[in-house]
Amino acid sequence: MTREITPIGFGTYQITDRDACMRAVETALETGYRHLDTAQMYDNEAYVGEGLAASSVDRDEVFVATKLNYGNLAAGDVLETGRASIDRLGVDAVDLLYVHWPIETYDVDETLPALAELVDEGLVRNVGLSNFTPDLLEEAIDRLDVPLFAHQVEMHPLHQQERHQELAVEGDYHLVAYSPLARGDVFDVPELVDVAEKHDATPAQVSLAWLLDKENVVPIPKSETPGHIRENFAALELELDDEDVVTIDGIDREERLVDFPAAPWNQ
Repeated sequence: MTREITPIGFGTYQITDRDACMRAVETALETGYRHLDTAQMYDNEAYVGEGLAASSVDRDEVFVATKLNYGNLAAGDVLETGRASIDRLGVDAVDLLYVHWPIETYDVDETLPALAELVDEGLVRNVGLSNFTPDLLEEAIDRLDVPLFAHQVEMHPLHQQERHQELAVEGDYHLVAYSPLARGDVFDVPELVDVAEKHDATPAQVSLAWLLDKENVVPIPKSETPGHIRENFAALELELDDEDVVTIDGIDREERLVDFPAAPWNQ
């Protein structure tokens, strides 16, 4: 069965306690989320898998994505640790496997063919990239033997990623937005507060609705709090008007929250 990525996903970054992660995943699935996002680096793949197994939602209804750590990108490591991730998740295959960061052991001529091999084996249904610059993205797409399904980047009203969204539309792949609430900073942005008050919503819901309005963009908010999990999902029902979108598009900030010297854009 081919599972489709849904308009909004559930992120699990930093949810490393087993019980908390399982509860969060179960709550998300009960709420209506059908896209779970994890990573080798998050050290919670097994807990995400346990939450999925404990849920009343059938595995076939859920799109499961994980990411290869940057130390596991040599060809042999892609194959070995990719299979290990699938085992930890307790599934027969993952719907999407990303290269998490194109640094350290990443090699376009080793990493990408190994990903395609996992696709050929039926263990991975789709291939994704994450945190690539436009130049690295173009090189990877040229070398991939399978279509690029998604590119995951930090994206929110304070870091709007216009160029990456244009590339996603041009390339006909999904742009998956992590940290869509700017780690809570959206609650302190006057423009978002004003739009939220206008719609009797929260700044978080406004930020998610703004992302959902963008072509090819899929936000993946994360939370351990049941109320926030449900509140974020309710952003699907929030319709921003043209004035709201213009206001948010015009926020004059460039606030990248996930950054470090070895990041691709700093090279």
